[in-house]
Amino acid sequence: QVQLVESGGGLVQAGGSLRLSCAASGRTFSSYAMGWFRQAPGKEREFVAAISWSGGSTYYADSVKGRFTISRDNAKNTVYLQMNSLKPEDTAVYYCAAQRLLIATRSYEYDYWGQGTQVTVSS
Repeated sequence: QVQLVESGGGLVQAGGSLRLSCAASGRTFSSYAMGWFRQAPGKEREFVAAISWSGGSTYYADSVKGRFTISRDNAKNTVYLQMNSLKPEDTAVYYCAAQRLLIATRSYEYDYWGQGTQVTVSS
């Protein structure tokens, strides 16, 4: 079992930036590949970004490519999502998730989920 806690969400104007953090419990954090997903009201949860165990491989949804950057610090048991050039359509609850595959982009491939953090982008 791994516990995930997101932080860093909030209200930001379009064009602004936020950095989300996801703190994981336990000392086996490096055994998990991590991902970020988001869900807007009335919509399905969608993939945002993923990172491999070592951080050497990343993958992004087309909608955020070039604007968002996923990274991890295994020594701190933390994964980050740097979000730049934010748009109103980025408004959603953002979730971090963990799984033991090298990397994954589908929600059903993930085993553990955080509670989510709200990101609201105003126009």
